[in-house]
Amino acid sequence: MNTAPASLSFDNTENAFEYKSDKELKKAAFLFSSMGYSSLVKLGTRLTPWMIRSGLPIKGLIRDTIFSQFVGGETLAQTAAVARKLGEYHVQVILDYGVEGGDEGDSGFDHACGEFIKVIEYAATQPNIPFMSVKVTGIARVGLLEKLDDSMGALSGPLMKRYVTAVDALTPAEKTEWQRVNERMLRICRSAESKKVGVLIDAEETWIQDPVDVLTILMMEQFNKEQVAVYNTMQLYRHDRLAFLKDSYEAAVQRGFILGAKLVRGAYMEKERKRAIELGYASPIQPDKEATDRDYNAAIAFCIEHLDRIALVVASHNEYSNLYAVQLLQQKGQPLDHAHIHFSQLYGMSDNITFNLAKAGCPVSKYLPFGPIKDVIPYLMRRAQENSSMSGQTGRELGLIRKEMKRREG
Repeated sequence: MNTAPASLSFDNTENAFEYKSDKELKKAAFLFSSMGYSSLVKLGTRLTPWMIRSGLPIKGLIRDTIFSQFVGGETLAQTAAVARKLGEYHVQVILDYGVEGGDEGDSGFDHACGEFIKVIEYAATQPNIPFMSVKVTGIARVGLLEKLDDSMGALSGPLMKRYVTAVDALTPAEKTEWQRVNERMLRICRSAESKKVGVLIDAEETWIQDPVDVLTILMMEQFNKEQVAVYNTMQLYRHDRLAFLKDSYEAAVQRGFILGAKLVRGAYMEKERKRAIELGYASPIQPDKEATDRDYNAAIAFCIEHLDRIALVVASHNEYSNLYAVQLLQQKGQPLDHAHIHFSQLYGMSDNITFNLAKAGCPVSKYLPFGPIKDVIPYLMRRAQENSSMSGQTGRELGLIRKEMKRREG
């Protein structure tokens, strides 16, 4: 197997934190060390959403700590400064307007749709913002997605066939409501295609994912003919997603579109397992981390094998997976900046991967959420839980930050 470029080492902390001042580095060290206390994180993730809803004056504290570490800003204007700074180090940005799961009715969903389009229009004016992210729960009622998913799950046969039958079974009012969801998604994807900005459709929980998959496939079929405007997100901690990726590729070949595939490990594992036990169904989650890693790396290999028909985003904090993708590209004689390859990590995490990939000439982005604090709280609580339950990740972040602080002290 070819080795990665000599310059690519994820242990190089000088590259990783070049963009951070000494003060910012110390602040990050304090935050990650606090996240190491799982009981503190558990208490915080329970209390914080309640305190925000109750109007208690804690926004300043959140803004100065976890918010500034993981979020670009409350507005697009604030986030622009972060995006510009990343651009100075050849790091691109995936903009994420942090609205999700709001059931405020059509006016709220229409507003979110308009905001997503504003993000696309802004991204198109910037040199280093090739993508933006959309959560379908920002433009669709969760209850409607659940009903569709339930109906589809009770049927057998191909995904599209089950979807058509499930839509037919909706009430007239629900059919109209679902049509409005389709129209919102069409507006977003049409804008993205015309502005040449990629739309990454986020993955959701398994009990609402099927209609999201269908909606995304229908958009890819319409907008991914010549260029790639729409990407589906596949969570490889689900044991059925490698097969789904291969099925999606077959659909792309048959229907004549380019498959956009953003590969992640996943974000809802504990919630998924708990629900499966409570409702007495087989867990959709892989039996262990090894199985997730195996499927994730197999998915990378499959996509790189079919780069003519698949546009791949390797969205991973796993050092081996990123290195593996680079090595496969080299093995196959493909350029590291191939038009159908992209790497991504969350803002505030794994800077050692992001900035060293950028130095090696790989197209890489930070996933950069923005929005009012109350809207991004669900995202922030997931980051806090993730960093407390994945003790290895927190320890790794902290170790690298401390290594760089020591290097600077010289």
